[in-house]
Amino acid sequence: MLGVRCDIRADWQAKYGHPVHALETFVDRSRFKGTCYRAANWLRLGETRGRTRNDCAHRIRTAAKDVYLYPLVADFRQELCT
Repeated sequence: MLGVRCDIRADWQAKYGHPVHALETFVDRSRFKGTCYRAANWLRLGETRGRTRNDCAHRIRTAAKDVYLYPLVADFRQELCT
């Protein structure tokens, strides 16, 4: 898996001109358990509140999703805070 991490980081840097330190994904809990993400060492951070990113009026409701993070570097916490 180490090769994939390096490829993603290098490809991202080449395309967007800045580094990526971690990947994030959302899993619809009403349809999936996230088993493959946990098996692949993704970290479950918590869950969403069931709103969309365009919900400025707090009225749009959707299924809550689990949030998973996959660190691409060992010190991703430090890198994300800088």
